[in-house]
Amino acid sequence: MMNNTKKYGKDFTLVVVGQIVSLFGNAILRFSLPLYLLRETGSSTLFGIVTACSFLPMIVLSLLGGVLADRVNKRNIMVCLDFLTAGVITVFSWLLGILPIIPLFITVLMLLYGISGTYQPAVQASIPALVPKEKILSANAIVNQIGALANFIGPIIGGMLYGAFGIVIILKVSVLCFVLSAVMEIFIKIPFQKQPTQDKVLQIAAGDLRDSIRFLRMEKPLFVQICIVIAGLNLFLSPMMTIGIPVIVVDKLHLTDGLLGFTQGMLAVGGILGGLLTVLLDKKLTPQTAYVPLFLCTACSCLMGLGMAIGQSPMIKYIILSVTGLSVTIFTTMFSIQMLAVVQAETPQHLIGKVVACIMTFIMCVQPIGQLLYGFLFECLPSQPVIIIGASMISLVIAVRSKKILIKLGGNNHYDEYSSGNS
Repeated sequence: MMNNTKKYGKDFTLVVVGQIVSLFGNAILRFSLPLYLLRETGSSTLFGIVTACSFLPMIVLSLLGGVLADRVNKRNIMVCLDFLTAGVITVFSWLLGILPIIPLFITVLMLLYGISGTYQPAVQASIPALVPKEKILSANAIVNQIGALANFIGPIIGGMLYGAFGIVIILKVSVLCFVLSAVMEIFIKIPFQKQPTQDKVLQIAAGDLRDSIRFLRMEKPLFVQICIVIAGLNLFLSPMMTIGIPVIVVDKLHLTDGLLGFTQGMLAVGGILGGLLTVLLDKKLTPQTAYVPLFLCTACSCLMGLGMAIGQSPMIKYIILSVTGLSVTIFTTMFSIQMLAVVQAETPQHLIGKVVACIMTFIMCVQPIGQLLYGFLFECLPSQPVIIIGASMISLVIAVRSKKILIKLGGNNHYDEYSSGNS
């Protein structure tokens, strides 16, 4: 994979290496902290509440991230936020065991997700500045593969470390990862032209939000419709996976932390495979056919629910859960990379950061609602298959409605030029 990044240039390679280290630290944290909370409280409702609260600052601060990505050197954003994350985790490790667990976890997770929301627009906006237009799709796929690889290794190693040494060693390793990532990112050179302004940050954010909304409404209304489709999936399908899988493995099937880590790793493998398939098929993938991965995704989700219903032993159910979860992630990854590449290719350079942030914010707004909903459902309803199949049927309706939108999106001339550049 590293050999593949060389043709994109030294700076893109440094971004990739920094992402490997940073996202590994992030992955072991995102596995271990919710597991620690679930083990300590035993409540899926409380688990859903804390997870939902954690997402709120990410929603708000992703807009700020878009402002910063277009007006501040993207390298400086990534360096500062990685150092800040290391500092937050260090303070958290000092306070763990001293302060009450619920408010401490809500506060720290809100900070970490807020930093992530500010960080991601900078990474995404840096790609068009570092690679030629015809390489945007494959560059996005490489970055996605890096994230998926970190999310594969992170939960597995995190599960081993957590089971053997507890939460403290996880915190120390993650701090080291973020510090190393920040140091490497110092040497990245990202083209940047400062935009003159005398307004305050909030005024800039409000103005950029207006610019983004105006661009989406007047020039790219199909992007708005795609956002609604993805938001629907974020409400009904994604939270079912993020809340349901840990709850089912830990509370319902009563399996080990290591097996939960392996399952989370399998989901990350799905991201890797989805990214690889996108790279291999980039000359054939078009928005007109992007609804196909959505149909396959909902079919695999439905199979997951059926497997939970007909499986006899906990281990059989676990295997079905892991395999179908892997498949769902493959197809959602392919769809996500395609949509992000279209947005990046068809958005003016000076608007990319704020438009991506605006889209991300809109999509993420519904996710806390879904997390609250599924936290309540998995605790109050005795039948997990009913919950999973119900979510799958709603997602199938969304996929059907998306077909006409995606076919219209495929007729865009800019995307045709972008796709032909890959040929």
